[in-house]
Amino acid sequence: MNKKIIVIGSGFGGLAAAIRLATKGYQVEIFEKRDKLGGRAYVYEQNGFKFDGGPTVITAPFLFDELFAAAGKRREDYITFVPCDPYYRIFNHEGRAFDYNGDEQFILSQIEKWNPADMAGYQKFMGTTKAIFDKGFVELADKPFLSLMDMVKVTPDLIKLQSYLSVYKYASQFVQDEFLRRCFSFHPLLVGGNPFDSPSIYAMIHYLEREWGIHYAMGGTGAIVAALGQLFEELGGKIHLKAEVDEILVNDRRRVTGIRLADGSIHQADDIVCNADVAFTYLNLIPPQYRRTYTDSKVKRMKYSMSLFVIYFGTKRRYTDTGLAHHNIILGKRYRSLLNDIFKKKVLADDFSLYLHMPTITDPSIAPEGCENFYVLSPVPHLGGDIDWTQAAKPYRDSIIQFLQENYLPDLEDNIIAEHTIDPLHFQNTLNSYLGSAFSVQPLLTQSAWFRPHNRSEEFENLYFVGAGTHPGAGLPGVLSSAKIAENLLNGVH
Repeated sequence: MNKKIIVIGSGFGGLAAAIRLATKGYQVEIFEKRDKLGGRAYVYEQNGFKFDGGPTVITAPFLFDELFAAAGKRREDYITFVPCDPYYRIFNHEGRAFDYNGDEQFILSQIEKWNPADMAGYQKFMGTTKAIFDKGFVELADKPFLSLMDMVKVTPDLIKLQSYLSVYKYASQFVQDEFLRRCFSFHPLLVGGNPFDSPSIYAMIHYLEREWGIHYAMGGTGAIVAALGQLFEELGGKIHLKAEVDEILVNDRRRVTGIRLADGSIHQADDIVCNADVAFTYLNLIPPQYRRTYTDSKVKRMKYSMSLFVIYFGTKRRYTDTGLAHHNIILGKRYRSLLNDIFKKKVLADDFSLYLHMPTITDPSIAPEGCENFYVLSPVPHLGGDIDWTQAAKPYRDSIIQFLQENYLPDLEDNIIAEHTIDPLHFQNTLNSYLGSAFSVQPLLTQSAWFRPHNRSEEFENLYFVGAGTHPGAGLPGVLSSAKIAENLLNGVH
């Protein structure tokens, strides 16, 4: 097992793959462009506040337990997970809230307040999503789709499960109230999809949450990144920070042989696992003469997820009396037409729907004493539209802060003492995400499973992909499952 494996990028997919391979005795080295591990889960620190850059919703925590168990360790000795209750507090455009958690009776009592007739429909919805979950997550999430036959085999099941319906249409068969339909169909947005376009297989996300709960890692998501980095080094792995990869080296036998960094240095490897954005990798890291399947035109023809505008802010006062929960979703008056603006027209609307994260409700340690830690996220078009973010960012930021101040967080502007903003240009220029997309390849039926870029490159037999742009897709369960697939493929198991 003297094989040397290079992992490009240290998002959750890269870290998980590196750990899995290190436990098998391979020599593994991670090369990360930025000054800290984490990829999208980078941690920003300012004025005593710790802001989690990316994922904040921890589902399927057993996937983290598996990583530590593979190394003969206990996850609990490295990270503490605490359950969130409610999972989300979802507000309509008038500020009226709907909570949900893992307790079906509680959810039914919440539904009753909006439309009692939908209680029975919700139970039917959950009954059908169990079958979708069993097929889509339990059976297929950690299986590679390397040949068309892999797809053909599951097609009858996908048809039977009505995968040709969108998540919104699927939920609407069971739930009549328009606001409740939104509550049970927004989940594709968590992985970069439009609820009106994403296939109904993504309805399983709600079931997955019910099955394993939603958790928070004490110290923030960055605490998980730090723990995984520590575990990897305990296994003998090497981490190179500020080590931007300029090119993946290829030989005449269509094998990758190593990488060349921006500083000109060359590092050889027997195999490469790439956690960089798949489109960016093919367009920028692999010389065009070696690309047969993922040519420029094919990469550019694919549809990519929306981007995000995120404001991280800390306040000098607490806001625990405002009726907010740890995870809040604030839906605007428009739903379908707003999503149309974001995904189809690619224009920046005057209105928005928001995710407001308030982690100090659960964990005051990530802010100075007496202070509150937030981030607010608004889905926005990717850079395929005609928005000049150098001009649009400040007014957009101001309108979101003003909205929060008028409706949820009194005197907000006067109380902000730390702030950091990211927009689609950050996703493009810092995270190397094609078109500034926040979740890479958009989850559509024609871009799922075999139709996504494969976990083993179609071009090179020893180049593997993990992360949001490959199968099974974005979100922590997806990228952690992609690492499991890469490990199995590299070990000849599939």
